[in-house]
Amino acid sequence: MKKTILTTLFVIIAFISINVQAQEKINWLTFEQAIAKNDKNPKPILVDLYTDWCGWCKKMDKTTYENNSIIKYLNEHYYAVKMDGEGKDDIFFNGKTYKYIEQGRVKYHELAAQIMKGQMSYPSTAFFDVEKRLIQTVPGYLSEQRFEKIINFFTKDHYKTTEWTTFEKEFKSAM
Repeated sequence: MKKTILTTLFVIIAFISINVQAQEKINWLTFEQAIAKNDKNPKPILVDLYTDWCGWCKKMDKTTYENNSIIKYLNEHYYAVKMDGEGKDDIFFNGKTYKYIEQGRVKYHELAAQIMKGQMSYPSTAFFDVEKRLIQTVPGYLSEQRFEKIINFFTKDHYKTTEWTTFEKEFKSAM
């Protein structure tokens, strides 16, 4: 009897372990890693701007960024960067070193402030083209359905030729 219970428990644990390992994850990079990879093999760059204290950021991590379709799409079409808007590490980009700034109760990273044009709203998602130019920053929590439309809009350069409202009406979800 004990052997049967132990064997059953072992099989259940092994099954759970295999399923957890099979779950794909987004290949998050640092900003510098994404730039270096882009120099060798150009792809658009997506930057998830978050802070540790942001509840909506955590919700987006647990929902949108855990969606298998989104994970697969991001890993295939983007270099995905997870960037703390209050991170303390220096970041070198476009010939300039961006630093962490703390002025009284206000604290932020200079690069995050530049990407968000001073509108420090978390979460925010920034899109860079293959030439490392900022296309647009989208503030706020994005559900899986909305996020899927947005990443498709910027990936395939639809933003250059199609109005957002037209694209959104004609978009066919893969989820």
